[in-house]
Amino acid sequence: MKTSFCLFFIAIFIACTTSNKENSPSYNFTTVFETSKGTQTPTYPEVIKFYKNLAETYPEIHLETIGKTDSGEPLHLVTYNPEGTFDFDKLRKEKTILLVNNGVHPGESDGIDATMLLLRDLANGTKKAPENVVISAIPVYNVGGSLNRNSGTRANQNGPESYGFRGNARNYDLNRDFIKSDTKNAKTFAKIFHKVQPDVFVDNHVSNGADYQYALTHLFTQHNKLGHEAGKFLHETLMPDLENTLAKNNWDITPYVNVFGRTPEAGFSQFMDSPRYSTGYTTLFNSLGLMVETHMLKPYKQRVEGTYALMDALIENIDTKHHTKIKTIRKQTHESFLADVTYPIQWELNREQKSTLLFKGFEGSLVESEVTGQQRLKYDASKPFTKPVDYYNYFQPKKEIIVPKAYVIPQGWHDVLALLRLNQVEMQTVEKDTLIDVEVYHIADYKTYQNPYEGHYPHYNTQVTSSLNKLVFRKGDIVIRTNQPAFRYLIETLEPEAVDSFFNWNFFDTVLQQKEGFSAYVFEDEAKELLEKNPSWNTEFENLKASDETFAKNASQQLQWIYKKSHHYEKAHLRYPIFRILK
Repeated sequence: MKTSFCLFFIAIFIACTTSNKENSPSYNFTTVFETSKGTQTPTYPEVIKFYKNLAETYPEIHLETIGKTDSGEPLHLVTYNPEGTFDFDKLRKEKTILLVNNGVHPGESDGIDATMLLLRDLANGTKKAPENVVISAIPVYNVGGSLNRNSGTRANQNGPESYGFRGNARNYDLNRDFIKSDTKNAKTFAKIFHKVQPDVFVDNHVSNGADYQYALTHLFTQHNKLGHEAGKFLHETLMPDLENTLAKNNWDITPYVNVFGRTPEAGFSQFMDSPRYSTGYTTLFNSLGLMVETHMLKPYKQRVEGTYALMDALIENIDTKHHTKIKTIRKQTHESFLADVTYPIQWELNREQKSTLLFKGFEGSLVESEVTGQQRLKYDASKPFTKPVDYYNYFQPKKEIIVPKAYVIPQGWHDVLALLRLNQVEMQTVEKDTLIDVEVYHIADYKTYQNPYEGHYPHYNTQVTSSLNKLVFRKGDIVIRTNQPAFRYLIETLEPEAVDSFFNWNFFDTVLQQKEGFSAYVFEDEAKELLEKNPSWNTEFENLKASDETFAKNASQQLQWIYKKSHHYEKAHLRYPIFRILK
């Protein structure tokens, strides 16, 4: 009797501790891509069902939902760890973390399929498990676009048979929204990014600016902009190692061909990924970023297999060569930036320094169009070539700012503060009304795009003047020190002259409008008195009339000039409402 009870207990214990795989239903993990022989991609519900089943079957796979998207659906995060633990605070101390983003443009579905295949093969043991790398992936980032399925909007693309649409549920291009975060998608991405804190980030895309032999191109975040130890390592070690591994596996790859309307032979430059783009955003936290860009004219099957091969090669290189080094250089890079007195906020191409690519292209020529009768570009795939091509992949700072010790943000700018908090910016609250020495910017000049762009009319070529002032800040206003993990994010969002600053994305447009004015028939008399009481004003005024014919003939402009000199003119007009503490 006692022996029977013990055997029964042992049987129960074994049943309770058996792996998910042995206890779960038997699922078929052959994908739509495979059953269609590489011509189809799954729908959004099919993708999520696949990962739910995978997580239910294999303890190495974890699936969770995080936040919302504009479609109303959540974002999913799937993670593969051969040890079966998924506490990111712990994982960051033990392993190198890779985050993969798929379907930012759902018509570019190559990464969606390739990631499904890769995580399945790792989970079921078809591929050897990496010992030092944890892989997290967003299965489909643009959920709304994925649900808007069609077969025509990718006019030049060679498969799959049907796919999602580029715009999200609110018709935003999500790969222009990472810094401004107009969408719920982008806000949730920030939550995922800071939860995972990836060492390496991959965003899978498809593109075509020209025709050439490659199915596979890479777009690493610009190495000078990434900067310091991380930029050097990315450019001199990680990129060539990845290229060499792919070559050994019979995959040709070249840098993203940044050419439109002409052939690549004349040379081309690297794409500069500012913070509106995914890899530009992740750079702000010193993650090593890479966009995979397959060539849309190549067959879908080949493109998916190429994306798989690239991610596999990247994981192999990180796992066997670089996992410890990457952790170290990210820390070193952050410390190097904190030690710098200045920080570059604008970049320009360095035409004095270049690389040479042994480029595999197709002969192209201008021929007469049978449609328009004008000249058109036509490639001839029957005439392949391999020839040296100039590749300009070095950039240099165009404008730098002196790094402040801190920024002060009045509490009323709650939309800006909300984004800073979302990105885990450390901040302090002013405890009582306080007089603080600050540097004040005034907007001296800016241009504004005349056509709408991603829900905005962005500014560009912004210029500021600065002055030192003592200003009273109220209890509840916010002080943000720059010596913190979000150092780069702060500078590139809060410095108005930075390319993708919050100012250039229209967050502060209310300060550009003058709120108070004057009635000329009343102010005329006071204007006369002001010039009489201020001889230097009068001299400046007369000189301006003498030198500027337009000004001399415009009474309204003249009165406005005097008004802006007077105590009536509001201090808030054109004063940038984020203040810098220099000491």
